[in-house]
Formats: sequence, C-alpha cells, structure tokens
Amino acid sequence: MVASAWPGLDPEWSRTLLVKSTSAVDAPGRARRWHVLDNAAQLSRRGLTPRGTLLCVHGNPTWSYLWRSLLKAGSDPEHPWRVVAMDQLDMGYSERTGTFRRLADRINDLGDLTDELGLEGSVFTVGHDWGGAISLGWALAHPELLAGVVLTNTAVHQPATAGIPPALRLALHPAVHGWGTTTSDAFVRVTLALARPPLPADVRKAYLAPYRGARRRGGVGNFVADIPVDPSHPSFAALDHVAEGLRGLKVPALMLWGPRDPIFSDRYLKDLIGRLPHADVHRFEGAGHLVAEDRDIETPVFQWLAAHPGPSGAGTGTSTESREFRPLWSLLAEQAAGPFGEDTAVTEMAPDGAPARSLSWRQLERNILDLAAGLRDLGVGKGTRVSLMVPPGVDLTVALYACLRLGAVVVVADAGLGTKGLSRAVKGATADFIVGIEKALAAARMLGWPGRRISVGDLPEASRRLLGVETSLAALSKSGAGWDSGQMPEVDPTAAAAVLFTSGSTGPAKGVLYTHERLAAMRDTVATTFGIGPGARLVAGFAPFALLGPALGAVSVTPAMDVTAPRTLTARALADAAAAIDATAVFASPAALRNVVATRDGLGEAGHHALQRVQLLLSAGAPVPEPLLVEVQRLLPRASLHTPYGMTEALPVTDVSLEQIQAAEAEAAAGTVEGAGNGVCVGWPVHGARVAVIPLAPDGTAPGSEPTKAAGVTGEILVNAPHVKEAYDRLWLTQRESADLPGWHRTGDVGHFDAAGRLWVEGRLAHVVTAPGAVVTPVGAEQAIERLENVRLAAIAGVGPVGTQAVVAVVETLPPARAAGPAAPDLAARVRSAALEAGVEVSAVLVVPAQPTDIRHNAKIDRTRLARWASRVLAGGRAGQP
Repeated sequence: MVASAWPGLDPEWSRTLLVKSTSAVDAPGRARRWHVLDNAAQLSRRGLTPRGTLLCVHGNPTWSYLWRSLLKAGSDPEHPWRVVAMDQLDMGYSERTGTFRRLADRINDLGDLTDELGLEGSVFTVGHDWGGAISLGWALAHPELLAGVVLTNTAVHQPATAGIPPALRLALHPAVHGWGTTTSDAFVRVTLALARPPLPADVRKAYLAPYRGARRRGGVGNFVADIPVDPSHPSFAALDHVAEGLRGLKVPALMLWGPRDPIFSDRYLKDLIGRLPHADVHRFEGAGHLVAEDRDIETPVFQWLAAHPGPSGAGTGTSTESREFRPLWSLLAEQAAGPFGEDTAVTEMAPDGAPARSLSWRQLERNILDLAAGLRDLGVGKGTRVSLMVPPGVDLTVALYACLRLGAVVVVADAGLGTKGLSRAVKGATADFIVGIEKALAAARMLGWPGRRISVGDLPEASRRLLGVETSLAALSKSGAGWDSGQMPEVDPTAAAAVLFTSGSTGPAKGVLYTHERLAAMRDTVATTFGIGPGARLVAGFAPFALLGPALGAVSVTPAMDVTAPRTLTARALADAAAAIDATAVFASPAALRNVVATRDGLGEAGHHALQRVQLLLSAGAPVPEPLLVEVQRLLPRASLHTPYGMTEALPVTDVSLEQIQAAEAEAAAGTVEGAGNGVCVGWPVHGARVAVIPLAPDGTAPGSEPTKAAGVTGEILVNAPHVKEAYDRLWLTQRESADLPGWHRTGDVGHFDAAGRLWVEGRLAHVVTAPGAVVTPVGAEQAIERLENVRLAAIAGVGPVGTQAVVAVVETLPPARAAGPAAPDLAARVRSAALEAGVEVSAVLVVPAQPTDIRHNAKIDRTRLARWASRVLAGGRAGQP
C-alpha cells in the first residue's frame, strides 16, 4: 500500500501489526496481519493527550479509508482524539486469511485487535454497514471500556415479515454471487456508485485499490454470504444476540443516517431507535448509503463528543415544570361533561358550501373514547407513531385526540408539502400506523410509506386488499364502543405528543417534535393572547387551527376549500362557514385573504351579514401587507384584525393589530420612533414569550452569543417561550444549531426592534444579500416595490459571491407577464427608484408570470430558487421559468 497516493489520507496514520488470533477458525497461536489507520503516534509526537478513542469499523466492501475525515478531525490540536480505523481481516490491506469468518468470528477478531492495541479509557465505537453490527458486538463484550456508540447506515435485525433488500437478495443469488462479488469487482463498483454526489475519480480509485484481482475479493464474497437472511443461517444467533443486547445498552448513542439508501433504509433506523430510544439521531436528507462520503459527518461527531455527557435532544423553550399541566383535551372533556355538551363542537362543510356533518361536544368525546379503545386493541399505545393523512374535519379531529389520549405520537405531514416533500416527511418519521383517506393510502402503497394502514371509512374488500388496509376508523370505533374516560392511560407531560412539519419553503421540510406540555402551553398562549375559549366559534382556513379549536373549547369549522392550496378559499366559502356556526373568529393565511378579497363580488347579502358578525381575524404564515388588511377590514367591519408572528416551531411569538400596524407605519414615515420601519411590523411578544436578536455580521451570518433588544440593530430573531418546540425530530445537528444559545431558539428569521419595543421582521437569514459594503435584508425593499402600480409581488435576491453580491429585484406584475426575463425599461426604472427610497440599490430587475411560492401557504417566495434562476438569466442563459 502507498498511503500517500490516496487523497485525504496521511501516511503517518498507516501501519500494520501482527495480532494473535483466538478465533475458532484459526489454529491456536496463529497470528494475523492487520492494517490500521491510527493517529496515536501523530498525537504523541505533537505532545497532545487524546480525550478518548474512536474505534471505527467499516463494512462491506469498503476499508478504513472510509474514516479518513474522522482521523483528520481527531488530529486537530483543539480537540485531540485517538482514532483507530482498522481493515477487517480479508478486507482492505489486512491479511487474506483463506478462511470463512462469520459475524461471531469478526466480533472476536476485533477484540483480539483492541487487546493488542491496549485500548483504555473512554472508547466510542463507530460503525457503518455490517461494521455497525460488529462494532456493537464488541461494545457489548467490552462494557468496561465503552463510553458510547456512533452508527451510520447499518442494521442489527431483519424483520421476519420483510425480505432482505433486493440488491442484497440479488448478490446472494447462486447465479450472481460468485461472479458479482469475487470473480469481478461489480459489487464493489455498485456500492461506490451509491455515493450522492458521485465520488471523485481519485477517491473511487482509492476504494478500489485493495480489491484488485479476484484473490483479494474473497472477503467481499464471504461478507455477503454471511448475511443472516433467516433463523437457519449460521450467523443468525450472533446477530440476534447483538440486537437483543442493545436494549440494555445505556451509554450515549448517535445515529447519522443517509435515507436514500437501497440497502439500509429508514426501516432499519426505526428498529435501531426502538432498541436505543435515548439515541440522538440526525437524518441527512438526500444522502445515501455512503453517508460518510455524502456529508460532513466529522463535524456532528466531534460536536456530539464535546457535548457529552448532556441531555439528549434538549428542548429550547422555557421550562414548564412549574406550570400546572392540563392536557390538550382538558377543555374538550369539560365542555362534553358540562351544560353545553349538546352544543355543536365541530362542523364540516360540503363542497357546495352547506354544512355536511356536525358533532356535539358529547358526541365528539364519545367518538374519541370509542376510537381510542379500538386503536388500543390494535396495538396503538404510548410512543406509537401514527401518521394522520385525513382532511380537516370530524374524522381528523376524532383520530387526533384519540391518539393523543393514548399517549401515541401523531405525525401530521400535510399534502401542502407537495408529493415529494410529503413522501420524504412520512418516510423520515417512520410511522407505525398510517390513517388515511383512500387517496392517501394509495400513495402509501405506491410510494412505499411505512406503517400498518387504516382507512377512514370501510372499503370494499378488493380495495382493502389492493391497498393493504387492515381495518378502518369506523370499524375500530364500533369495536371500542363503551370505553370510559377513566380507563385512559395517564399521559407524561414531557412525553412526545406530535411531530409537525415546517413548510419546506427554505429547504426540506423539518419534523418538529412537541411534547404534551408544550402543546398545552401553545393552547394556553393562544387563549390568553386572543381571548379564544369556550363560547368562541372559529372558522379555520388553516388546518392546524381547526385541530386546536376543540382544545380551546371553541366550536370549529373548516370552509369548503382545498386545504393544500390556501388561495382556493373564496369569499363565499368563508361566509358560508361563518354562517354555519355564527362565527366570532377567523384564521386564514395571507394567500387565502387575497383570494377572499378578489372574490368578494360573489357574496350575497346573507354572506355579508355572516362576515359582519366576526369579531376577530388572525392571519399568519407570511407577511401580510397593510393594504390587504385594509381591504379585508371592509369585509369584516367589526373584526379586530391581528397578524401574529410565529412558525411551526413556536406559534404565536408576537402579536399586532391593524391599528397598531398603521400607527407604527406612520411613526416610521415621520421618523419619530428610532428603529421603526424597514420590514413588517409584527408587534410585541405574546404573554410568556421573550424575544431578542443576535446582530448580523458583515458576511450575513449571526455568529454572536449576546442577545439584544437595542433599537435598530438587525439580527437573527431568537425566541424563548413555554410553547417552543421540544426538538427537531431526528435532526440532532439541526436541533443543536438552533439551540446553541442556552434557553433560546434561533428562528432563522432576521429583524430588529424599534424604540417602542416592537419587532420588525426583515426576511429570512438564508435570504440576506451581502452586497459590497452592506448587508441587505429583503422585506423593506420588497414592500416599497409592491406599493407600485401593477406590481403584485416582489422578491429581492442576491447574485454572485458572498460579499460582492448584486441585488436583483424579481417582480410579478398585474396583469402577469407573458414570459419570464428582463423587465421593461419603464418598470425597471420605477422598481429601482422605489427600492432606493428603501435604502437598497438594485442592479437588475426581472419579471416572472408568477412567483415560486411554497405549497402550504401559497405565500412564502422561494428566493433561493429565484437567485439561481436570476444568476442564469443575467449570465445570458435561457430564461425559462424559475
């Protein structure tokens, strides 16, 4: 081996040593030659004392080269760790033994090696592929040395009900195995081709180097043959011993996973989490089997090591331990048992705008208890993940609260994420059950979503078989009829309750984990801030608020609309829903309000009267322009209009009314209040919340550690509140980054305070433009441009390298432009002038027929996508569509 020939590998790490074998497949006293990469000598030469040891075990058909990034990071004087990465016998540059070494032998071999190395102190195992099972086998056998385990795309158990992955099944086929794994290097090359993005040629060459020639690939073939496909396999007992032993392993654990893996899919991750429920988990979206090549794993590994020991997935909000805990459903149950139990609790609207189905509070409680009993008998209980893919209405409300009452974790990934985003979210959450309408169950079948399937209503037998449906909500409710609320299990306030998903407007949608106490705190904050409680009647044009209605003790209805496309809400549909329950409150997104205003001519006298009785309107999800609110006020003349600021991770954070917005805008125009202007005024923190900012640096980041509320200082917005999320679900690194300031959640938004204590939101941190000598936030200039005649929506994007970016304005006009591309000279001049008044110098103006927005809100513009498109257009490329 010529270590210097391989990129990223320091020759000083490479050495060979003879190790006395105690394996049953070797003659007594036989020594075997091992090749290892070990930075111990390098650390010693530099006078560095390692904090511990990483014992890194590769799988098939890689070698110790897989762990070169950990070796380099462990050699850093700032955080020295000894990193030992061996080539397993018959693999890499270790000896070709001519023996068939099974799983138990390889675990034993690893113990022989570590005895020879004389490992001591804190040892953390790191494993990939079948090296994961081997490293865990060593870990169970060496509890006196073990300090923790790190796993990447591996498995310890093959469910009896599921076959092994097709790629492995093919490799094991007698007609393929010998040729595919040993005679040729096909198995090695196919494995390396799983890298995303593809490996550089020199890195691929390094991986292939130890396996040139059939005589050097015997171990590759034997590794494949040793996969325990069923209980009769010789290695099944050894793997089962490892799998069951994990349940008692209490040391810290970290799992770093590439979900786009045709071998070790999320199914195996779910199994590992079940065996090590305390583990920290991070899924790298888009990464695959070779996650150590696809992504930077050294950063999270060494951050995790530095943070150890510490709480797993620590939350970011204010502790709720001192608060009286009342479960989310407490008001619902009280309403059912009280004098208003026969009053309407939840209503569904038919497509024609007429009420289709309603339940009283007593009926709702009864239905929840009946379904909970049926779900319990099916196996749903504490910690069970249940994905709910049901439109807002009676069925979703009953299913949600039944699951919560059982202590199950509801997974709510709505169709507003789009097919790709929805599929990614559902697979990542690895639900145990999927409850869905027929369309959702068909998608589950076609796209391979995990979980036992439950339909909403009874399906014909042929449809049940085709979709793989076990039962229905209707059948479960019948089987569970008569269950008493006293039979419900006690719920731990700190236990996981729900996984909600962000909109995915700035990257893949993230799962946001809430505990029962944090959901209850959200309910209490909404009730206190907006006065919504028993007696209120809520029209929810946004699905989450429809589900929160019963928790508030409020009557709720969702208007006839496509909930995955808020802009489909019409004035008539809103008025029909309001009339159906004599609504006092409305929640609708800005996109929904735009269409309500645009379709107001379709309202009749009864519709106007229904809207005139509304007392409160809430709109959130994206900035709401003040002119739009003025138009809405004309439709709802008696309503107090509020635009609370918040996010999936914390809602609400601040609140402001239309009158307060107008006063703030007037003060900004007059210059009478320091810091007023340049953004959307979202008001003051809600009860129980603290808000601050971390100032922006010249490169557009917010690296500081001292929160401030000083007027006029722009920075990343921080929030601390009892209702802030517990953690990001299976995104340990993302969670750590969002909570690096103790007690605070980094929102990813930027803004500033004025001297009156009001918060002004200026955009997303990811959308900040770093122009020469200035950091430009987008919202202030966008607002100025949107005030121009014939401009519907505007977006500011940066083109070019950080620090020298050109500011580009992209506008959607009225009427829409026929094609995307450079704006007409007159429009471009007006846009530049408006932006300049807001303090932003625009270099180029482009037009699009429609801005690319997120699916859920139809309002959040994808500025990152626009920036890529603008860069192409300005470089002379074909305009096309952004």
